[in-house]
Amino acid sequence: MEPMNDQTHQEERRSPSCVSAMFHGFGRLASDFVAPQGRVGHPRSFLLVLAISLAFLSNATAADNGTGKKLHALFAREWDYSMEQSPTSASYLGDRRWNDRWDDVSLATITRRYEHRQTVLKELTALDRTKLSAADQLNYDLFKRNLEIDIEGHPFKLYLMPITMRDGIQLSDELADAIRFETVKDYEDWIARLKSFPISMDQTIALMREGIRLRILQPKVVMQRVPGQIDKQIVEKPEDSPFYKPLRSFPPAISAADRERLTTAARKSVEDQVVPAFKRFKEFFTAEYLPACFDQVGAWQLPDADKTYSYLARMFTTTGLTPKEIHELGQREVIRIRAEMELVKDRAGFKGTLPEFFQFLRTDPQFYYKTPQELFIGYGSMAKRIDPFLVKLFKTLPRTPYGVEAIPDKVAPDTTAAYYRQPAADGSRAGTYFVNLYKPEARPKWEMMALSLHESVPGHHLQIALAQEQGELPMFRRHMELTAYVEGWALYAESLGDELGLYADPYAKMGQLTYEMWRAVRLVVDTGIHQFKWTREQAIDFFRNNAPKSEQDIVNEIDRYIGWPGQALAYKIGQLKIRELRTRAEKALGDKFDVREFHDAVLSSGAIPLNVLETRIDAWIK
Repeated sequence: MEPMNDQTHQEERRSPSCVSAMFHGFGRLASDFVAPQGRVGHPRSFLLVLAISLAFLSNATAADNGTGKKLHALFAREWDYSMEQSPTSASYLGDRRWNDRWDDVSLATITRRYEHRQTVLKELTALDRTKLSAADQLNYDLFKRNLEIDIEGHPFKLYLMPITMRDGIQLSDELADAIRFETVKDYEDWIARLKSFPISMDQTIALMREGIRLRILQPKVVMQRVPGQIDKQIVEKPEDSPFYKPLRSFPPAISAADRERLTTAARKSVEDQVVPAFKRFKEFFTAEYLPACFDQVGAWQLPDADKTYSYLARMFTTTGLTPKEIHELGQREVIRIRAEMELVKDRAGFKGTLPEFFQFLRTDPQFYYKTPQELFIGYGSMAKRIDPFLVKLFKTLPRTPYGVEAIPDKVAPDTTAAYYRQPAADGSRAGTYFVNLYKPEARPKWEMMALSLHESVPGHHLQIALAQEQGELPMFRRHMELTAYVEGWALYAESLGDELGLYADPYAKMGQLTYEMWRAVRLVVDTGIHQFKWTREQAIDFFRNNAPKSEQDIVNEIDRYIGWPGQALAYKIGQLKIRELRTRAEKALGDKFDVREFHDAVLSSGAIPLNVLETRIDAWIK
């Protein structure tokens, strides 16, 4: 099965995740195209992870009958198929079997994979579900659900938009940052990837040319950022290429002779294959693709636009909410949060209006670090401030550590404040909280606590690492990622700063409300842009008028929504559901309510659709 790109974390993960989401591009929302990124959404495919995980299920968890054995044989087979079809995803997961190749994204292969999924669905539905254990019935249902959603999305051909301003082949060197280089073969595999890079580039260009023909394109305003990213790949000296980065150092065990051989081969591959491919891509992009892109913004310009966007909304939120319902919900949330902001403004002793308070927060020098280095140190100390307080609200904490790193310079100007990359499935890589050090004058101190709660603990790192460590759960439950659950949890985690005693400063509390408003604004502007034909300027103005986020972040965020329809809807929808379930439990249980037990009930399930979470919490209450 192809990964379905419902993941991503930056505040989304660059998995794809907010969590480091694995798949960022609009086209990556369709599972026919697998991004060479590991970002949480970042991000992996629900189906791919399901297949991966079930391959490792012990016999004890399988049903003790022929039907159960057939089901698990299907899961195991599809795991191997998924890994072979998506070598970059396999590499992120620590499976090195296909480390010497990129994903095949040719149109013919995409069609074959679609047909394969249809065949697998028929095979799955031929099994008698009633003969499965309760656990396997759920596994069956989730696998079937994902196949059906994936198949439903294929006709929209979103795979014809394989790049965005934040993801795509122009950033594919980032794969090297997520895989291990320990043996001679690891380096040889990377060099083999460099040699085959022109094939991957030609396939990508072919997809984009077909997108031009069918008018399945990105808006021009977001694609105008891409040529600068391509330019950073067109280097004079091979050693300056981001693709050469793994060859800049070697483990001690690799001999001097091997080092010389490998570096020579890498230089030649960068010079003869990688750089010429990017030069060809730059010419195609500037001469053909960019001029063909939409002058206006919004998915309403795509063929079969209403069905496409409705599909994306359902996929990302795991609900049946319509774009209109989501738009109206967002407007109600904006009004509610503005009222809370007024109270915090008064608490801070500010005498002006709320818009004047926003301007004060955006511009007063007291709220900003002067250098990127100072900002980085501030983020590191902020993240570690949180850790000692977690036991107040959580019984179970993850064993896997996380670190804080800077977002790479080449993408920092085009992304927002931070994102998270989840630990490697094989234990070879800790979780990582990436922070944006570009323009520290645009990174206010008052937002740093809410952002850290979201990206590290008790947000993405706590939830994702803990899910991976739930040994009593099947593997697919430990690794499954659904944006509405994962991002909903991380947004809910921001609100826990009050209970953890981390928002005593009214400015830090304003940061939390700003971040909640940010996600409420998303419901309005994402649907506004893609369903109701808002202009980019309308969306920017709405965001600016309702939150004190910096102009840099506001513009980058709006452009993100333009290039990635529907994904931004998941955060607030998921958070509202978790908050609703907690309120329900508090009312039902009264003095017996234990927030630590509630959090265990939510987190021990791994990521699941919101309706399944609701059923689980209702059962826990009873």
